[in-house]
This record gives sequence, structure tokens and C-alpha cells, in this order.
Amino acid sequence: MSNREKEQTIALSAVFQAAELVANLAKTGQADKTYLQPLIDSVLMLNADQTEDIYGGQWDCQSNLAIGRKITKQALGKDRNSVNPDTLRYTLSLIHLENKLAKHPEMLSQIGQQITQIAGKKEHYDSVLHENIMASISGMYQDTLSKLPFRIQVHGDSRFLQQAHVANQVRAILMAGVRAAMLWRQLGGKRWHLIFKRKALLNALDSRS
Repeated sequence: MSNREKEQTIALSAVFQAAELVANLAKTGQADKTYLQPLIDSVLMLNADQTEDIYGGQWDCQSNLAIGRKITKQALGKDRNSVNPDTLRYTLSLIHLENKLAKHPEMLSQIGQQITQIAGKKEHYDSVLHENIMASISGMYQDTLSKLPFRIQVHGDSRFLQQAHVANQVRAILMAGVRAAMLWRQLGGKRWHLIFKRKALLNALDSRS
């Protein structure tokens, strides 16, 4: 097991966590802020020395991504059937969408510029979960990723999904999931690893327990 695999599990856990939050939000209109905030923070993280720093640093990374780590273990292990099918679908969709994005450097540049602008505004609010920040990230998603041929279809309760603040949260979380999928790829992660490198990834997850 390499340090690279340990880093990959951080990114992969963040993808699964984003997928789980979207699945919950779409069906209940609620997302656990404990696990939502680190994901939104990661979108606006402009510089990080280590992978752990993107999700709160050495001491907080594990707790910040606890639900994502749990689901990743289930999905890669023998408990796969206990994972919400929507969570699995969103996870694979996020990885696929990021692969599409990687082929559009002009869109990546646009996203980078908008992230810098939004990050500059966050000091004016008491939390990155403020409606204005979430709406800005949601708008960035609409301006960019929503225009790619592949789109993630979110299914849930229309009573919630039709509410503007819920729709903004969904898109902001999807942006965080794509950010995590990009990190996963940059660290050498590939979709086929989810099938053929399960044992190595599970060992890396266990080593972080």
C-alpha cells in the first residue's frame, strides 16, 4: 500500500460523500451540515499543501469525510448491497462528468476564475453554507458543467427539488463531487480501480481508521 493510495481514498471518500448528500437532499430536502461544509470548503480551496488539507487537515479530514469513508468501504467491500443505489449512480456519474470536463480546458479555466471570485466573497459571510455562496457555486455549475453533453440526472421528491435553495445545494454539492473526482484522477485514480483495486483501496481506508 502506497501513500498515493491513501490519498486516493480521501478523494474517493469525498466523491461518495457528495453523492450520498445529493441522494439524501433530493429525497428529504435536508443535508447534514457536518458533512456538507467540508465539501463546500473544498470547492473554494485555492491552495493546499497536502490532500488532507483540502478537507480540513490531518486532524479533521477523517471526521469531515466520515460518512463518505463508511460508504466507500461498503461499496468496495462485501456490503455493497447496503449502499443506496442512487449514491452509487451519482458517484459513477460524478467520475464520468469530471472525465468529460477534463477534455474542455476552456471550461476548466472558466471554473477556476469563478472559484477565485466566489472565494473572495466568502469573508463577507459567516459561513460557506450561506445561501449567497451556495447560489454562486450553483450558478457556476449551471454556467459550465450543465452545458456538457453528459448531465447528472438527480431523482427525488419534486416538492424539494423545485425549491430554489434545495436546487442550489444540489448543484453546489455536485460541483464539490466533481472537484473530488478531479482530485481522484490527479492522484492516479481510475474507474477500473473500483473493481480491480478494491482490496488495495480497502486496506488504505482501514489504515486511516
